[in-house]
Amino acid sequence: MGDMRKVYTGDSCFASRYLCALILGFTLSAVTNASNSFVLGPEQPVSRKKEQKIESLPEVAPRQESPPLVVSQYSLCPKARYLQVLPQGLMYRSYLAGVKEPRLASKWVYEKDFGWMWDVNLGGRVGILRYGTDDPLKPQGWQIDVEGAAQPRLSFEHDRDVVATDYRAGVPITYAEGPHHYKFAYYHLSAHLGDEWMLRFPGIRRINYSRDVFTFGYSHYWTSDLRLYGEVGYSFYRGDYTKPWEYQFGVEYSPLMSRGIRPAPFFAINGYLRQDNNYSGNLTVETGLQWRGPTASLFRLGMIYFNGMSDQYEFFDSFENKIGMGIWYDF
Repeated sequence: MGDMRKVYTGDSCFASRYLCALILGFTLSAVTNASNSFVLGPEQPVSRKKEQKIESLPEVAPRQESPPLVVSQYSLCPKARYLQVLPQGLMYRSYLAGVKEPRLASKWVYEKDFGWMWDVNLGGRVGILRYGTDDPLKPQGWQIDVEGAAQPRLSFEHDRDVVATDYRAGVPITYAEGPHHYKFAYYHLSAHLGDEWMLRFPGIRRINYSRDVFTFGYSHYWTSDLRLYGEVGYSFYRGDYTKPWEYQFGVEYSPLMSRGIRPAPFFAINGYLRQDNNYSGNLTVETGLQWRGPTASLFRLGMIYFNGMSDQYEFFDSFENKIGMGIWYDF
């Protein structure tokens, strides 16, 4: 019985070992076959068809960002001409040294016989309707403007009394083509003696100086910064002491492009002759620094010299020699 148990036990161990070896061999064979089905061995080269099939797959192009659309501040086509209401800039700019041009200005000047005086200009000129380009610095085409100003004089020697005030209003029609700029305009001007001045000097005589004038002006820009101009005017309606003809001419240097906070120099000279004074008149010289905005608005600070017949028309036949400083702003 003991021998039988040994034989049975030995046979069982042998059978078990054989079975384990068989299972292990089968498992290794299955793993090897599975590996060969996913990984190509060195003895199984890839066929041409498969390579071409892989190469012929369409490539996905990398995504490209569209370039940003750059839009001009004013127009994508700066030379295009079209109808505009309340345009920016002027076709025919006001004369820098023109003492009767409507603008915002304040001048502190000394006159040898009168003393210190304060000449002020409260007004401006703006575009109403344009058919042309929309460049505010160098517009081309046609434009209708309106202008207006009150131009008082105050005396520092007499408690800043208002000596007199000239009032001006007008409608210029302007045209620009290249360096050639034209203006046809109507304006009304009237002079008024100050109430305070009349109370201080009761014997002073007031005159009824007024005029309605048609003018024609021409400006030529030798460069964008250098301008020469001339203008003739005829008064078809006149008050006391007023005669028809007037002439104006001058030259000015004023850089056109904006420089931000950096100033640029300017220089302007204007001659103004009037038949009222037997074709005598006045000469004005201005120079200093300027700042120009991107829409052509202009601020200036500098010196002024005036010599000739008064620019306050209540005293049109009085001679004045003035020097001082001023600030000016054009819209």
